[in-house]
Amino acid sequence: MSYLIYVAIFGAAAVLFLWIRDARIYFRTGLPGYRKAAYNGVGYGAIASLGGGLTLTMPNFELLGLGLILAAMYLQGKIVREKVWENEDTFTRFIGHVARPMANKK
Repeated sequence: MSYLIYVAIFGAAAVLFLWIRDARIYFRTGLPGYRKAAYNGVGYGAIASLGGGLTLTMPNFELLGLGLILAAMYLQGKIVREKVWENEDTFTRFIGHVARPMANKK
């Protein structure tokens, strides 16, 4: 078993985590950039999962699986999102915590 299997598992998990983080930010703020990122993240998560599964089940195709995972990461990073943080710490950004807008703000 190659070390690339562990790289593939970590990469697929990272893509899925970023998708869930984008969805959380969208549900808290309603910003259209994060809406697009959350919706497209479903497809990118599927591509990354396919790449991870391909790497795990077919050791001869582990480079193809890693290529699918890297493509999913690249495409997920190309989506334009609004700026939601200013001076927050790293952990706050990591978990996707943002302030909710006030409902009756004028």
